[in-house]
Amino acid sequence: MTDPSPTVLIVEDERAIRRFLRPALEGEGYRVLEADDQRSGLGMASSHTPDLIILDLGLPDRDGLELIRAVREWSSMPIIIVSARGQDADKVKALDLGADDYLTKPFSVQELLARVRAALRRSAAVRDAADGSPVFAVGSLTIDLAKRRVTLAAEPVTLTPLEFKLLAELAKHPGRVLTHKALLDAVWGPSRSKEPHLVRVHMANLRRKLEADTTRPRYLLTEPTVGYRLADA
Repeated sequence: MTDPSPTVLIVEDERAIRRFLRPALEGEGYRVLEADDQRSGLGMASSHTPDLIILDLGLPDRDGLELIRAVREWSSMPIIIVSARGQDADKVKALDLGADDYLTKPFSVQELLARVRAALRRSAAVRDAADGSPVFAVGSLTIDLAKRRVTLAAEPVTLTPLEFKLLAELAKHPGRVLTHKALLDAVWGPSRSKEPHLVRVHMANLRRKLEADTTRPRYLLTEPTVGYRLADA
């Protein structure tokens, strides 16, 4: 009989952190695998195909960014970064390479577990959408990607083509941080990747149409200096 429990791979060279994380994850019902460098982590990711990776960037053999790049060549499994590197540039680079979330050490284990649950929910939702109707709903907001229809409290919302394209890109990755560059590449194309003001202007317009209070958004959330995410709960 196949074990239905999600498998989490921890790629972290500090044994104390692995010993701290393992019981917390196992207590939530996850199966846990461990690797202490980039090479063994990549090998376990390819041979065991875990449901999620928790990754430190400061590994002894190679930078953890190389693992993100390699995994993204063949898998969309969620990757959560836990790193002492707290600079925005490090976060942006990891997220642009395909990481799903980023926590700076030291962090709360409860926050990490919440991020793990959210990432696994998103991953399951993406699989379900691939098999069925691509409709995203949170609160009173519904986004039908196939019909290009947006409703708020069951009332249709009129969006410009660019506004819908931007919202749709966020809806394809609910809860995941998308950097300014990622949104620019997806919506406007790589030639506009150095014009983050385009995202800010259209995001402000979307908030005016979708948020009851634009100063305290419910759906379109800002990750300061990094990008945006669409709330998934």
